[in-house]
Amino acid sequence: MTLSKVSKEVVGLLLLLLFGYCFFFLDMNELELEVPSSLLNVNAIFLSIVLEALPFILLGVFASALIQTFVSEELLQRFIPKNAYAALLPAAIVSAILPVCECAIIPVVRRLIKKGMPLHVGVVILVGAPILNPIVLMSTYYAFQTNLSIVYGRMGLAFLLCMVIGLIVYVVFKNNNQLKTVHEHRHEVEGNKFKQTLYHASDEFFDMGKYLIIGAFVASLFQTFLNRQVLLEIASSDIIAPAVMMAFAFVLSLCSEADAFVASSFAHTFSAGSLLAFLVYGPMIDLKNTIMMLAFFKKRFAIGFIFIVTVAVYVAILLYQSFV
Repeated sequence: MTLSKVSKEVVGLLLLLLFGYCFFFLDMNELELEVPSSLLNVNAIFLSIVLEALPFILLGVFASALIQTFVSEELLQRFIPKNAYAALLPAAIVSAILPVCECAIIPVVRRLIKKGMPLHVGVVILVGAPILNPIVLMSTYYAFQTNLSIVYGRMGLAFLLCMVIGLIVYVVFKNNNQLKTVHEHRHEVEGNKFKQTLYHASDEFFDMGKYLIIGAFVASLFQTFLNRQVLLEIASSDIIAPAVMMAFAFVLSLCSEADAFVASSFAHTFSAGSLLAFLVYGPMIDLKNTIMMLAFFKKRFAIGFIFIVTVAVYVAILLYQSFV
């Protein structure tokens, strides 16, 4: 581990400890500061989102670390048939048992493709695993206990869409190699499996945590300061609202194990279809994923993939709103 990486982790840990101290021991009344009510509202929304999401983040990073340490790519490939069309359903099922969020899924899928997995099968796992995995199912259920249609809708749409997107990718790109040749710097962790698991879990926690904090803060600002009338006008449109929530999901780049808590904070404003657009699109493609896609895959494929996912999700949400 380099000195710069160690120093970043030390700074991150110190900031986390400072946050904990301020939250549990600092009394704003003793400081005699007059804090505007709007900022207090931002603080309340921000903390509620972060504190609800943290347990699922921790659960997710440990599950992901265990997969990375103990499960080989070869083991997963045994479940995938050779026939291109027959492989879609098993790939969707495999993605449902992988506790890997979108923060980590691209490197995993890239390794699978390099080891011989067909491109379209890798795409099914790429878009399916961040939503269908059991950790996300639990967090979505916890966030929407009073509206289980969101839970069923998210899982059902994701399961169907990952196969549809994989099929379209197969038709458009066949199984031509779409990976860039990238020089990899491998950092192996010496020691037993337990030590490796802890290392990967801590690494992922800090990677995911920063996106959760940024996303929760932006969401709290969005809800506090955006003109309510404008928000209501956007939310009332079945055509515009899903597109706005998809754009919001793309920019926020939330971890899929925490995004349900941000979405639930909009439950009283946006329709179920708009919330599902946020919950389905964000884990499939967001800003940080786009950067990683462009780094690991050929530019033409990355742009085509983003277009296919965007159109497929938007059309699926419009159909959902029409029939439900």
